[in-house]
Parts: sequence; structure tokens; C-alpha cells
Amino acid sequence: MALEAGLILFVVFAILLILGMPIAISVAASSICTLLLVVPFDIAVFTSAQKMVSSLNSFSLVAIPFFVLSGIIMNGGGIAEKLVNFAMLFVGRVPGGLAHTNILGNALFGSMSSSAIAASTAIGGVLIPQQVKAGYDRKFATAANIASAPTGMVIPPSTAFIMYSLVAGGASISSLFLGGYLVGALWALSIMLVAFVHAKKHHYKTIDRSELGSVGTVLKEALPSVMLIVIIIGGILSGLFTAIEASAIAVAYSLIIAMFFYKTVTVKDIPTMLKDAVLTTGTIAFLLATSSMMSFAMAFTGIPQAISAAILGLTSNKYIILLMVNLVLLVVGMFMDVGPAIMIFTPIFLPVVTSVGVDPVHFGLFAIMNLCVGSITPPVGSGLYVGASVGGVKAEKMLRPLVPFYIAIMLVLLAITYFPQLVMWLPNLAS
Repeated sequence: MALEAGLILFVVFAILLILGMPIAISVAASSICTLLLVVPFDIAVFTSAQKMVSSLNSFSLVAIPFFVLSGIIMNGGGIAEKLVNFAMLFVGRVPGGLAHTNILGNALFGSMSSSAIAASTAIGGVLIPQQVKAGYDRKFATAANIASAPTGMVIPPSTAFIMYSLVAGGASISSLFLGGYLVGALWALSIMLVAFVHAKKHHYKTIDRSELGSVGTVLKEALPSVMLIVIIIGGILSGLFTAIEASAIAVAYSLIIAMFFYKTVTVKDIPTMLKDAVLTTGTIAFLLATSSMMSFAMAFTGIPQAISAAILGLTSNKYIILLMVNLVLLVVGMFMDVGPAIMIFTPIFLPVVTSVGVDPVHFGLFAIMNLCVGSITPPVGSGLYVGASVGGVKAEKMLRPLVPFYIAIMLVLLAITYFPQLVMWLPNLAS
């Protein structure tokens, strides 16, 4: 029965997506069709509706609207240029300084906006023209921007970790957040190493200190924004507040600095920001609700157990299993957004990896990184096409310049998969 249910679930889901149906609707419809294999239509619909409602009855979900609103406030606060200048202070004088600034800027801005597309557009839009003007190869500058754009998606505050925690049955959000900082840092550093080697080889000039302006002014303008990250990680590590409480603090802090320090947000802007936050949160909540239907349908028909048995039947080697899971998630990330992929594939692969001794927090870290990498990987990765457009280069011409960056990112992915202490020492320290 599990085989038949799996075929119905994924075939119906794929057909609906091909026909252009929204992902949430496709998930709901395919889940009901799967349940019809074992229960009557009225029971399938009634049970699915129950699961949709009950799945949203979780205190952890309170953090999502707050972090979404915080990102909207920071994104509308005009902080991109300030973060660029801040990044230049630290990496501007390193060979390839403008590329390093792009990478660091994407990590900082992406973590605040929770959007790789926003980071790629805002930071890359400013720095790619500067790099070309300074003599950098346009394709290289565009590749550095594309490769670093998703780093902010694994650096908290990130709604992806909250969604994963919910589906994974309560994996610690605080631990995921702390591990996410390390994943994002390793990702950014690996790309910066590639940029450094390329810059040395091609003798790209560094940024002169005089070009940066007053250090005091740059710090004064940027530090309030950067402090948001410091406050969140510091508060969680010190035990002053939980990750969920941090979401409310992030909103209050973002609003205060945007209104009274940067003065880029006024009282008149707040209703629009609240409306945008409600729309975004509603989309996420509906996706969460329908995905819970799919999780229930899979569990009720035994699909995860069947897949787990099939994988474990092929091999019991932990390292081969992790490689297989990574490859599948990488391909999934090419075709599907991070949120839906987390909701659909976590119930399938979490039992598999935990059966060979993988910590659920560790799995969440490398699984989400995998899906983020897929977003900048051909043939469908949306981040690749947006980044190429920002750089003014055709996407098909970006594959060769991106190869060194892909290699560096994959090495980091394999490292955090097979050497969990690289990203688990901080969560373990706080637990």
C-alpha cells in the first residue's frame, strides 16, 4: 500500500505543479487523493481539515510573524548602503576587497531580510557596478554575488529553522539558530577564500582607507543594524530570552532604529508594513497547514517508513546514506522553494537519518543549507537567474565562473554533514 500511496502522492503533486497550481493547493489536493486510498472521501477531507487547524496551534509559530515583520522593517529602512560601508571596513583592504564586501554584505543583509533575492538585488546592485568600474571581471563579480546571496537564509533570524522545528517534532529553535550562525559563517568564508585566490591571480586592487570615509561615521551608521544579530545571539546564549521571545525583541528594536535613528520609517509606513507582514505570514501559515496534511497522509499510509526501509535496505553505511540524502535534497532545492521542501521532505528523511544516529538539529542545519544551495544551482535555481540579471550577464554564461564557488560550497556542505561538531559545538555549549 505504501508504494501505491507514494506514487499517487508524488504523481498528483507533480501533475498539479506542471499545470501551474500553487504549491500549497497542490500539496493539499495530492494529500487528499492519497488518503482516498484507505479512507472514504468525507473522512479524508474532515481529517485533513482537522490537521490543518491543529498544525497551526503551536506557540513556536508566534516567532514567524515577528521575524517577518522585523525583516520588512529592516528591508524598508534603507540599510543596504550602510552595511556595505560597514563590510568595507573589515575586508576592503584584502585582495578582492569589493567582492569580499559583496559577500559579507549579502550575509548581513540576507540575515535581516530573510531573502536571498533581496540580498542579491540590494547588495549586488550596489557593488557589482563598483567592481566592474574597479577593473573586476563582470562574470566573477556576478558569481560572487550569486554564490553568497543565500548565506543570509541560514543566518538567523530565519523562518526556515522555525518551520523545520515544527515539522521535526520540536527540534530546539535556539540550537538551530546558534548552529545556523556557524553554517552561514563557514559558507561565507569559503566563498571569500575563492574570491581571494581569484583576486590575487588577477591582481585586483584593494580599497584605499581614504575611500572609506570616516571610520567613526561608518560605524555610527551601521552598528545599530548589526547589533540586531548581536542582541539575538547574545540573548539566547546568555539565557536572557528564548528564540521566540527574541522575535518580538527584534521587531521592537528594528522599529526603534528605523524610526528614530535612521529616520527612514514614519508612522504612516507602519500600516503598509503590517499589511505586508500579514500577507507573508498568511502565505507561510497556509503552506504549513497544507504541508501538515501531506505529513499526515504519508505517515498514515506508511510512506516514510517504506522509503526508510528501502534506503536502509540498499545500505546501512551512515556516510553513504547521508550522501544519498544530500543529493536528493540538492536536486529538490533546484526545483522547489526552501519552505515547501522543508515541510514535505523532513518527514521522509528525518526518520532515515536519525536511525543511523544523526541529531535532528544537525540534520536541520545541513538539510536547509542543501536546499539553499539548490536555489542557485541550474537548471531551475531562481537565485541563479535573478543574480545573473542583477549582474547584467546571461545565466547560461555564469556556469563556468560559478564552478570554483560551487566546489567551495559543496566542500563546506560535506564538512558540516560528516563532521557535525563544526556546527554543533555552539548549540551544545548553550544546551
